[in-house]
Amino acid sequence: MPAPDGIELVYADDALLVLDKPAGLLSVPGRGPDKQDCLSARVQRHFADALIVHRLDMATSGLLLMARGAALQRSLSMAFARREVHKRYVAVVDGHVTPAAQGWGEIDQPILLDWPRRPLHIIDPGGKPSLTRWRVLAHGLDAAGRPQTRLELEPVTGRSHQLRVHLQALGHAIVGDALYASPAVQARSGRLLLHASAVTLQHPLSGQTLQLNSPPPF
Repeated sequence: MPAPDGIELVYADDALLVLDKPAGLLSVPGRGPDKQDCLSARVQRHFADALIVHRLDMATSGLLLMARGAALQRSLSMAFARREVHKRYVAVVDGHVTPAAQGWGEIDQPILLDWPRRPLHIIDPGGKPSLTRWRVLAHGLDAAGRPQTRLELEPVTGRSHQLRVHLQALGHAIVGDALYASPAVQARSGRLLLHASAVTLQHPLSGQTLQLNSPPPF
């Protein structure tokens, strides 16, 4: 499908759009004139009724949904709130992660905004309940021979920075993470190695199951 200003359009109909956001692009405008270029603004130049439903971190690439009009935005937002939209991510993390005994492991740790150091988030008992499922896809070495692991991730909840904070808490920060990895692990990649690779949902009008995929570019 044609790309609106450099963004791949993975799926489009009268109800919704699914786009493949590149790393380094904001999902929505930020504060200040230098932060107005973003996915939503680029898409709205081609689809004037497109409205944001959820976001990806600027550093994260992959699949992002937009609704066509306010009524469908409400419908899709409710589907997210009811956890009826299922997302999967692929990440490359530092070190060799021991596979979970049952295939999928869980990180069940509450997340809180670290207000003095915002936008950083931390694991804190006073935070919001947060659950991430993970499984090992492959073990490997980077170009310098350092161990790393490719993981598939399923955020059951949708907290800000959830996957990044949970993997740091697991002791395996995401390679290239400028916020949560050590300087050495951050320096191993020019970008955050986190990609929203799959989304499954019921179409808000037809009720049919939509399953869309985007292979990670790393």
